[in-house]
Amino acid sequence: MRILLHYAAGPGWQRDLALLSSRGLEIDWCDEADDERFYTLLPHAEVLWHALRPLSTSDIAKATRLRLIQKIGIGVNTIDLEASKTRGIAVCNMPGTNTRAVAEMTLLLILACLRRLPLVDREIREGRGWRLGSELQDSYGELAGRTVGLVGYGAVGQTLAPGLIALGAKVIYTDMAPNPTEPGPFRLLDNLLKEADIISLHVPLTPQTANLIDRRRLESMRPGAILINTARGGLVDQTALIAALRSGRVSAAGLDVFDPEPVGANEPLLKLDNVVLTPHLAWLTTGTLRRSLEVAVENCRRLSAGETLLHRVV
Repeated sequence: MRILLHYAAGPGWQRDLALLSSRGLEIDWCDEADDERFYTLLPHAEVLWHALRPLSTSDIAKATRLRLIQKIGIGVNTIDLEASKTRGIAVCNMPGTNTRAVAEMTLLLILACLRRLPLVDREIREGRGWRLGSELQDSYGELAGRTVGLVGYGAVGQTLAPGLIALGAKVIYTDMAPNPTEPGPFRLLDNLLKEADIISLHVPLTPQTANLIDRRRLESMRPGAILINTARGGLVDQTALIAALRSGRVSAAGLDVFDPEPVGANEPLLKLDNVVLTPHLAWLTTGTLRRSLEVAVENCRRLSAGETLLHRVV
């Protein structure tokens, strides 16, 4: 079976991929920025292992042998699902493989915002670390005693919540409906935004959730609240967020995702001291890659055997 991994595989993952030839899987990989190689390999692929670079109707039309698009992750908003359905190409994702990685990155961003980590790191590298202005003392916070509002309470939120509580935070959440098995207090979204000191987003990007955190909702947050987004950039009105960060209405933001991606060199977020940025890699750990490969290989086996695919979306 001919497989195309549309992601730059590191040395360790390349070794793992090479071993799969003994199982009848011929795997090519292509950096997401290398369109020339991608379009050379795509017509020969029976399975596409897809990460982040959007897969358009035009791309799918070029994939004349394609039978399966396997998302490495959960969100399928980067795949033209209608074009896939029209062509009879199955689309699957892999919920749970990156849950712990995203939960850990969320906690990391929360703590980095509370301790002003980017600013402190830059200042000490530039020789000013021991001469930070004393007024900054008022901005170094602790997680204990804070209220963290989780917007979406799926696998990531439920993995994250016990750690937050263990560190002394109060956790509230909002979701489609209250979770009857969870003791944490449920809030409607607008009420959660008014109550939480830290808001963390954990919902998929859909037409209903696009710009979920818009100017009105940013203004309704508690003054000095922190916003964390490890879900999808399109959940937040980025222009409105920048204005709120500049005014201090939002005291800090920890962002792993953006709209659009990748972030351009002139993006105003890059110039703000109260923002912690990572390039959409909350999901990316050696553990995630190992678990993802297991699911992807199993779905290739099922595809060959004519069996029901795991986590089929289309």
